[in-house]
Amino acid sequence: MGMSNSDNQTGSCNPLHELPLLYQFSNTLLSTIRLNKLTHLILTMLTIEENHLFERAFLFLLNEKTGLLQGALGVSRNVDDTLITIADPENPLVNRWDISEETIIRQSGAELSRKTRICKIDLKINCPVLKKVMKQGRLFNSGDHPAINPATSLNFSKDINIGEFVAAPLVSRNGTIGMIVVDNPFSAENIGNDKLRLLRLVAAQSGMAIEHSILYKKLAEAHSDLQDAKERLIHGERLAAIGEMATSLAHELKNPLVAIGGFAGRLFRALPPGSVEKGYAETIVNETCRLEKMLADILAFARKPSICYSYCQVSEVLRECIEISRNALEEQAIQISEPECDRTWYVLGDAHQLKQVFLNLFLNAAESMPNGGTIKIRLEIRNDKLFIRIKDTGGGIPDELMPKIFHPFFTTKEQGTGLGLPIVRRIILNHKGTIEADNEDGGAIFTITLPLVKHDHQTNDY
Repeated sequence: MGMSNSDNQTGSCNPLHELPLLYQFSNTLLSTIRLNKLTHLILTMLTIEENHLFERAFLFLLNEKTGLLQGALGVSRNVDDTLITIADPENPLVNRWDISEETIIRQSGAELSRKTRICKIDLKINCPVLKKVMKQGRLFNSGDHPAINPATSLNFSKDINIGEFVAAPLVSRNGTIGMIVVDNPFSAENIGNDKLRLLRLVAAQSGMAIEHSILYKKLAEAHSDLQDAKERLIHGERLAAIGEMATSLAHELKNPLVAIGGFAGRLFRALPPGSVEKGYAETIVNETCRLEKMLADILAFARKPSICYSYCQVSEVLRECIEISRNALEEQAIQISEPECDRTWYVLGDAHQLKQVFLNLFLNAAESMPNGGTIKIRLEIRNDKLFIRIKDTGGGIPDELMPKIFHPFFTTKEQGTGLGLPIVRRIILNHKGTIEADNEDGGAIFTITLPLVKHDHQTNDY
């Protein structure tokens, strides 16, 4: 590491007197792995009054992603700054310092630290300070370069009124990861050779300590991510096992339910009108139908999806769904309008599954309008995509429920399974489309987006 001109001067301090201080610095750097606490300890050790070193210290760390030197912390000598001395009477060489959380919070919130954090220095600029410190890994003393104006040599210096300063590199195994800048703005005291030597040694140890802290933090984050992935994998395996069991159970229950429903229906028709027994039989029939529908939904959701791809004319699929639903909707005083369509649009998919999507959305809209209303359908083309908007006048979906409506088994209906919209969403995703829900003009609106394809009238296969 290169020597500055001031290094050739005679130091004012006996190196033997520096050894206990240097040992205490070293022990302190080894006492914590927390990056935030470590940086506060480093700058406070350099500026605390009892050490008589520097009046201010600034820490800059290299951002590997942006290539910028980012201000991390600025600390000024303050009568409130205290370091807790942890001593061993039997072995004074293991003495170290500690810092309280209150001091860390106060230093972080100080104006000087705030100004430092907003500093970003581009290493690409032609700056002699950055060239020597960051690229060559050498200490820079502005007192050795009278031609360089301290106020303009670093782009952050004018904001914090920096004068004569020293910048020391934080060198790690993989290169320079940052720098420490110190100055004495209150006393304007020159930084002597003894302090330069100590700063160089402290910066070298600090670079390794900060690198270890960053690596430890990355390792902890990687371990946490690995644990999360492991838990998700275990949870997924459990869900898969539960899904297989539920599918098997649904298959086993379906056959006896069909028998129960069939015999209950016969009893219902055979029993005299108005009798209590006929009412019991009717309850059995209704509950059996509900269970059969629930099992059908579970089997549909658990079944591995398969799509028979063909060219589907969306307006024709919608027209068929409207015709199927019209009578039932009119009985509930619900008007449904056919979309205006002046041309033929095709998507590649399964017409049967798309019908299931539209019929399910019509049914949901009808259930939200028990006193009647309107269902409007609109088609729109944009960027080679077909937008199908289905809007009702049923009052809309409550904001707190909106994020949950596509979750499996979430339902607000007394007899619902909560699988209708999840099945709809999965069908649309399998068609490489999207579905979104929103509220508009006192009703809910579902927007389905499907990619359009050019149809060759001579070929109907995918």
